[in-house]
Amino acid sequence: MKHQTIEQLQIVAEIDQAYPRQTMSRSERLERWAELLERNPDRRLSTLPQTEYQPANARAIMRGHDTPISIAFEDPVLRAAGLENDNYGEAKRFFELTDRQLHEIICYCHFGATVNAATAARHIRAAIAGRQPGMFARMLEAFVG
Repeated sequence: MKHQTIEQLQIVAEIDQAYPRQTMSRSERLERWAELLERNPDRRLSTLPQTEYQPANARAIMRGHDTPISIAFEDPVLRAAGLENDNYGEAKRFFELTDRQLHEIICYCHFGATVNAATAARHIRAAIAGRQPGMFARMLEAFVG
């Protein structure tokens, strides 16, 4: 998927920015994201490296091809609700996550270069509930995937 700014798109199409956004609660947005990932639970998705060590401005613009965030951005429902792109900062804003919560979902240090979609969905559901997956769940994910 090629990402373009609104200005770039306006050259080739008429853009109606007055289109009403679909209102979704934080829980509904996170639930939708988890459901999208669970549609293909064994899919391997890219992670983002060392999110916790990046300066805030660099972390905000981090993105990757075929990440859990890009899966959310591909969804027309989430885009209509206001998801503007597939970078870390936008996911943090749109899904109302803390850096720690998003780090648990997307960071390389937890999963390596890829994470399976079901695992990312579990971490998203933990964010909905306001908890982190336990140590046993982490160990199981490390050995089983």
